[in-house]
Amino acid sequence: MGLHKFISKIFGNKAQRDLKEISPVVEEIKAIYPEMAKLSNDELRAKTKELEERVRDYVVEEKAHIEELKANLENVDLEEQEKIWQQIDKIEDDILEKYEKILDEILPEAFAIMKDTARRFKENEELVVTATDFDRELAATHDFVRIEGDKAIYKNRWMAGGNEITWDMVHYDVQLFGGVVLHKGKIAEMATGEGKTLVATLPVFLNALTHNGVHVVTVNDYLSKRDAEWMGPLYMFHGLSVDCIDKHEPNSEARRRAYEADVTFGTNNEFGFDYLRDNMALSPKDLVQRKLNYAIVDEVDSVLIDDARTPLIISGPVPKGDDQLFETFRPQVEMLVKAQRDLTTRLLAEAKTKMASEDKKEQEEGTLLLYRSFKGMPKYKPLIKFLSEPGVKAAMLKTEEFYMQDQMRNMHIVTDPLYFIIDEKNNTVELTEKGIDMLTGKTDDPLFFVLPDIGSQLADLENENLTEEEKMAKKDELLQNYAIKSERVHTINQLLKAYTLFDKDDEYVVIDNKVKIVDEQTGRIMEGRRYSDGLHQAIEAKERVKVEAATQTFATITLQNYFRMYHKLAGMTGTAETEAGEFWDIYKLDVVVIPTNEPVIRIDMNDRIYRTKREKYNAVIEEIEEMVNQGRPVLVGTTSVETSELLSRMLNLRKIKHSVLNAKLHQREAEIVANAGQKGVVTIATNMAGRGTDIKLSQEVREAGGLAIIGTERHESRRVDRQLRGRAGRQGDPGSSVFFVSLEDDLMRLFATERIAGLMDRMGFEEGDVLEHDMLSKSVERAQKKVEENNYGIRKRLLEYDDVMNAQREVIYKRRRHALIGERIEMDVINMIQNTVNRIVEENEDDYENMKMELYRIMAIEIPFTEEEMKSLKPAQQAEKIFEKALNSFKRKTEKMAEITQPVIKQVYESQGAMYENILIPITDGKKIYNITTNLKEAYETGSKALVKSFEKAILLHTIDEHWKEHLREMDDLRQSVQNVTYEQKDPLLIYKLESFELFKRMIEEIDTEAVSILMRGQIPVQDPRNVRQAAPERKTDYSKYRTRKDEMAGVLNQNQEGNGGRGAKQQERKLEPVRVEKKIGRNEPCPCGSGKKYKYCHGR
Repeated sequence: MGLHKFISKIFGNKAQRDLKEISPVVEEIKAIYPEMAKLSNDELRAKTKELEERVRDYVVEEKAHIEELKANLENVDLEEQEKIWQQIDKIEDDILEKYEKILDEILPEAFAIMKDTARRFKENEELVVTATDFDRELAATHDFVRIEGDKAIYKNRWMAGGNEITWDMVHYDVQLFGGVVLHKGKIAEMATGEGKTLVATLPVFLNALTHNGVHVVTVNDYLSKRDAEWMGPLYMFHGLSVDCIDKHEPNSEARRRAYEADVTFGTNNEFGFDYLRDNMALSPKDLVQRKLNYAIVDEVDSVLIDDARTPLIISGPVPKGDDQLFETFRPQVEMLVKAQRDLTTRLLAEAKTKMASEDKKEQEEGTLLLYRSFKGMPKYKPLIKFLSEPGVKAAMLKTEEFYMQDQMRNMHIVTDPLYFIIDEKNNTVELTEKGIDMLTGKTDDPLFFVLPDIGSQLADLENENLTEEEKMAKKDELLQNYAIKSERVHTINQLLKAYTLFDKDDEYVVIDNKVKIVDEQTGRIMEGRRYSDGLHQAIEAKERVKVEAATQTFATITLQNYFRMYHKLAGMTGTAETEAGEFWDIYKLDVVVIPTNEPVIRIDMNDRIYRTKREKYNAVIEEIEEMVNQGRPVLVGTTSVETSELLSRMLNLRKIKHSVLNAKLHQREAEIVANAGQKGVVTIATNMAGRGTDIKLSQEVREAGGLAIIGTERHESRRVDRQLRGRAGRQGDPGSSVFFVSLEDDLMRLFATERIAGLMDRMGFEEGDVLEHDMLSKSVERAQKKVEENNYGIRKRLLEYDDVMNAQREVIYKRRRHALIGERIEMDVINMIQNTVNRIVEENEDDYENMKMELYRIMAIEIPFTEEEMKSLKPAQQAEKIFEKALNSFKRKTEKMAEITQPVIKQVYESQGAMYENILIPITDGKKIYNITTNLKEAYETGSKALVKSFEKAILLHTIDEHWKEHLREMDDLRQSVQNVTYEQKDPLLIYKLESFELFKRMIEEIDTEAVSILMRGQIPVQDPRNVRQAAPERKTDYSKYRTRKDEMAGVLNQNQEGNGGRGAKQQERKLEPVRVEKKIGRNEPCPCGSGKKYKYCHGR
């Protein structure tokens, strides 16, 4: 008995321990439930109000204490305010902890209420209750509620996702288990058809009783709108407000109201983009989100694993954004690729001849030529076919091992004759000397496509006998030359990737002269998503469609960092167990497997392994024909558009009727999936087809054996294969699943062990023979595990890059929020003065004259000690004295500003107060005049202190935004340039951390210095009340000039593995992840608000 089995026998496995922990809570719910069933409808609703009051009363003292502390802030010295704010923050954290405690206490009652509500809607066509104001509001906007006198009547039929549904669900016991898991902030793994959407109603209802907001996160806007409409009436029946952010325009009042609802549905991307927009807002009125409290993420593996590492980006135009080199260098790259293809074709032909020879030396020469051909064009189909022949791949792998030894010392013998080298596993392309010579053949500069060693050049420059001006000019010239060549090399590299690693109708399709990316998981077109790092532009150039202009990042965050900001996070999916380690490491989310309501009786057969794709596809067609003859529906899972179209043509030849669901035909998804469970229906779809929907079977089909799942290829992730299998066997339905695999499949070529190929060779397999055994299926799964571990390593490394950016983002966004709201702005200004003083003292510790000049230049104050006194003072004492003087000077100037302004404010308010809401007050720092908008009434009532706060807010927001945008641009440049350090045997991540820290430190110093300089000099010219101008009404931020998109951080991952620890170092995954941009709504399309009007007549005005 193995150690793992021995421990499991004593302590039980994880699933058993989880169930043991949750079972008592479920038993408590079941015990309370009969009491709820006895209550009238009004009494049931009153029970909800009673629970709300218990939650509210539990934290009432703490909330009153916070209000008391905030009310006294005005009477406290600025130096003491920071302590009070720290106290407020601690009490708010305590309130959150207390909420969790009281919610745990009321959980059994709340879950029982929700379960009985579902039962009442199922058993009654109408539920009659005493009408409240909330019911009356609902009746005005929703058709499932009507008012008759003092009664509100709720129907059990309503529209959801464009179809009328009749409520027919009540929670199973296993769904109560799932609800408890979600409330505790864990991931509930539930099989297909187990009702995850219904499970979520339990913790959503419970946590919504705090009125702090619950977010239900979906993978697309169809599901978010459908689920809000489908589950919404259950919450509304109990007086909880429900909305969906995807129904409303970004940055609109309706979007803000959606976030104020007790339960808010939406897509992962929109939640993230709203967070970024809020951190670009120029007025508190622009803010839409509340504090991030509790989120339940549906299809959590898709959102927090597959999509998590791609950053959400809001970008805007840059100068000369259209000046790109992709179309300029396309002809040279096409010539280079053609030359390489011709060369590898010749190499393959020679390799075949020599390997067939009896002479052992010639055979060795042949395998070298074969390996060279493989390094030049690994996706060349004749090469793939030849490698599947007996003994060929094993011979090539032996040759590879020889040239990989001794840190690839002899690898140049293989690669020198090639024009470029493709590493398909790491998704990289590297030019050889021969390739560079071919590209530079028509130019005068032999180093036209070679990056100079900028470090050595700058070091040599320092040793030259030149004046400072000459050195600076020469340095600028070297850096400019490096930047130009860097862009040139990058363009060539991305074009080579586009031509050699990305295939049309596989990774992307071209529709309406636009390159549209196909989601490798679902096969759907991902509207507007773009590959990052110039790769998308390279593919556009390759396909000869319009190359989009470059943009600059204004705000960015990855989904994994956005969701880690929630106070409590939970998730649900059918396939998370295989990624449990990653969920815990990154999000501290535990995966709990929930047992099925009915036992799964689906038969999962062993993989059937063939030598070639042709044999495999012929076997698939035979299997389909056999299943159809048995009267069973068949779902055929593919991994690409190309494969689905090939199978469709083969079925047409056999005259077998079928439907195809792929990226080109995704519009018919709902219709195709709805019919997929009918007798003899054949559906060709991607491995993740119909995620979020169930394939329902008739009794006739059940008797015939249920839905037959046929996978045509193993995906690189076990989750995706499990998702395909899960389409059959829902709620105790019969069914079967089998995967057909060939040695030519990508997964098998790149990662499967060579044992299978060797086994086929030894057994003398003929064409069409099949290998099928449990051990072989496990061998394929081990190959998938290798890929998953590899991908996890990449994601974890990328997380380290993103954590650097995230730490900086949190500092800046916190400062910005303080400035925008204004509550803690005085504290931030004092800290900026302190930081500026410390920096000046540190930089001029022994230079009295320079310190004196800096203090006057930046802070407009005299140095508070003599040169003699300075020598006897420690730096900390110097800083203390200067800070004291600077703070007194700042207070004096702000008080004088308020004193000068107050008479003017008073006269304008008393004589023209009804005319003006906001007025403009000019303030100057001696260089510029800033027109500051302030509220007239507020300024009058606070003795013009509100004006001082408005001045501080305007200056801080302006300086933070300008420097942060510039910093993001520099970070983008750094992320690209840092990859070149691998050539110097350095770790790019380490250099990135060091360099980015220095950039951030410099940016903070610049923000502090600029803001303090303006604030310390601010003064008001003597103002005549007759010249006071009215400020324009406050407008919402215009986001129309910005674009939202999701980008794969490709540049971070493209590391030269040889220069960074060899082949085994964290390899880049084979494919870049597709990315999404917000879809632009056409003027004549239906308005997304659901009004039924055209967009131009509704929200598009």
